[in-house]
Amino acid sequence: MNEKLTYMDSGVDIEEGARAVDLMKGYVKNTFNKNVLCDLGGFGGLFQLDSDNYKSPVLVSGTDGVGTKLKLAFIMDKHDTVGIDLVAMCVNDILCQGAKPLFFLDYVATGKIKAEKIADIVKGISDGCIKAGCALIGGETAEMPGFYSDGEYDMAGFSVGIVDKDKIIDGSRIEDGNIVLGLPSSGIHSNGYSLVRKLFFDKLKYKADKYIDELGETLGEALIRPTKIYADTVMAVLKQYDVNGMVHITGGGFYENIPRIIPKGLGVNINLKSWDVPPIFSLMQKKGNIGRDEMFKTFNMGIGYIFVVKEDDAQNIVKTVEKKGEKAYIIGKVQKDINGVKLCL
Repeated sequence: MNEKLTYMDSGVDIEEGARAVDLMKGYVKNTFNKNVLCDLGGFGGLFQLDSDNYKSPVLVSGTDGVGTKLKLAFIMDKHDTVGIDLVAMCVNDILCQGAKPLFFLDYVATGKIKAEKIADIVKGISDGCIKAGCALIGGETAEMPGFYSDGEYDMAGFSVGIVDKDKIIDGSRIEDGNIVLGLPSSGIHSNGYSLVRKLFFDKLKYKADKYIDELGETLGEALIRPTKIYADTVMAVLKQYDVNGMVHITGGGFYENIPRIIPKGLGVNINLKSWDVPPIFSLMQKKGNIGRDEMFKTFNMGIGYIFVVKEDDAQNIVKTVEKKGEKAYIIGKVQKDINGVKLCL
């Protein structure tokens, strides 16, 4: 008589998946607000649009992942911060067009579900959503035996925001003489980690728990620090001022991201003395013998988000940002006859 085959025999543990859902429920519900019309377990997330304050509401969406920074989470066995990175990568993007974040969905795939680990991941996503002011209204945890190495996973996120049609920010209003303001990053954020890992772990053979004097902390602590979420600061600025353009400094650094919003015939002059580059970047540049241009086209170099504003508003916006407990630096200027981004000492 043939032995009966079960789903468990193939490596999928439905009961462990259900336990993971039970552990994450509280984190998810912490993000709910009056606009969420669903509970956990439905086939779709329901979110009611509050369009009273919008004449012609437009939805803005974005999707992203965390990239190979996840490898660091595996090495350190620390999984409660990469969810913040996931939210940040999506939300910071849609902020650039003036959108207020509304809701978020996540996708986590792994070879074998371990309930506590999945709950840690979702806790980070929940923390990120709370920082961004959006609701986590749905998600998927996929168990895919034989597809991922033991203990590893991948994740992706999807965010939706809202903006009035006549308040969409796309860079088209940027003019010669506009000022470039930079908001500090919290560190490397979530881009360039293939180079980071190659330098520190492959070339230098460092361990994550190695204390680095120049950093004042262990290497792992510096590298795992989550991406800053700029939603609260951006919304405060947009409430009071006209902003001509915004940039999230992600993959491609300064050289690829800033030109995405600059009109033809204009460029940006960046003053490299206007902010202090965090020590993690200086350490990488020195230890890896990495050229300045390579650094600025790979990493955020300490500036995670950029406003392009009228010169008359620049100082007042700096003060508004400082009132939110954040910093802002005047780091450059829009100029004619500059091709792309010019770095100046």
